[in-house]
Amino acid sequence: MAKNKTNETQVNVVDFIHSYVTDNQKKEDSFALIELMRNWSGFAPKMWGATIIGFGCYHYKYASGHEGDMLLIGFSPRKAEFSLYVYSPTEANKHLLDDFGKFKMGKSCIYIKKLSDINIPVLEKMCKATIEYIEEHHECACREK
Repeated sequence: MAKNKTNETQVNVVDFIHSYVTDNQKKEDSFALIELMRNWSGFAPKMWGATIIGFGCYHYKYASGHEGDMLLIGFSPRKAEFSLYVYSPTEANKHLLDDFGKFKMGKSCIYIKKLSDINIPVLEKMCKATIEYIEEHHECACREK
């Protein structure tokens, strides 16, 4: 069975941002996202894989038998744009995209250029709805505050 490529690491989040993010606006936005997501989730930021900053985690298991641990919510300050891992495709979340701002939807994430392009209160609702969805549908034994 394939092993999950995105696992929690021991890399320091602040060190990662200072070494990986070269654009000053993207750095500011990264630190702002960290504070927002920490407050909304109640979890400290941790690195997942090489470039994802995650908050909290949960255990998933698919019908195929594949299972693993994944972050509750998070983001990655990629070179071209931010990847936001904050969205569960529920009926409650679908309408939130209407007022979210400038973004592109990916298979498992939302892409934004900068924080000022989006509606922060909508991002908060999306994050909280996603955490609630995950708590209802997945085992959260590995969640440590």
